[in-house]
Amino acid sequence: MENSALKAVAFDMDGLMFDTEKIYWNAACELLAKRGAVYTQELCDEIMGRPPRVCFERFIEKFSLTDTWEELQNESENIFIRRLPKEYAPMPGLFDLLDTLEQHKIPKAICTSSSRRIMTAVLDQEHLLPRFDFTITGNDIINGKPHPEVYQKAAQQFGIRPEEMLVLEDSEAGCLAACHAGAVCFVILAEHNRNFKFENAAKILSSLKSPEIIQVLR
Repeated sequence: MENSALKAVAFDMDGLMFDTEKIYWNAACELLAKRGAVYTQELCDEIMGRPPRVCFERFIEKFSLTDTWEELQNESENIFIRRLPKEYAPMPGLFDLLDTLEQHKIPKAICTSSSRRIMTAVLDQEHLLPRFDFTITGNDIINGKPHPEVYQKAAQQFGIRPEEMLVLEDSEAGCLAACHAGAVCFVILAEHNRNFKFENAAKILSSLKSPEIIQVLR
C-alpha cells in the first residue's frame, strides 16, 4: 500500500467529516413521530449511507405512509437544517488532514449521498466548500451507493483511474461503492458504525488523525 500511486482523495461527508449521524437520527425520530411511527437502530443501520430516495421509500414501505418520498425528504431536510448549528461537530482530525493535503497539493473532493441542499448547509458551518476541487451529491447521480457511480464520476473528474484514488468512508454502502468502482477505500470507525464489518475495506482506521492516510498519498 505504501508504494501505491494514489493521487487524489474522495471524502464521504456525513459521519466521516462531520458527526451528523445524531442529527439524522433526531430528524428521523421527529419526522416519524408525527406519523405515529418509531425510528429504530435496525432501520438506521439498514439505510446508513444510502441516497435519500431509498431511505424515504423504505420509510413509506415499512410504516405504510401516505406521503411521497419527496415530501418526506423536504420535511426531513427542514428539520435537519434547523437542528444543524447546535448539534453538528467536525470529526477529530478533519482540519489537520485538510491542511496536510493542501500542503502536499493533493486534490480532494466530496462524494456524498446527501442532497446538495444538505451538503451546502453542512459545509457552510465551517466555510469548507472552497477547499474542495469539486463535490458530487445525491442530486448528481442516478444510482446511489452502494452502486459505484459516484466514485466512478469522481475519478473521471480528477482525471485519474479509480485505482489511483483513495476513498474515505464510514458506511458499508459507501465502502462497497468505492470498492466496486476500483478505488482504495479506508474506513474510519466511529460510534455509529462500530457494529459493521467492512470486509472490503483496504484499511479500517480509528480516526482521520491516522498517519496512514497521508502515507499512501506521498
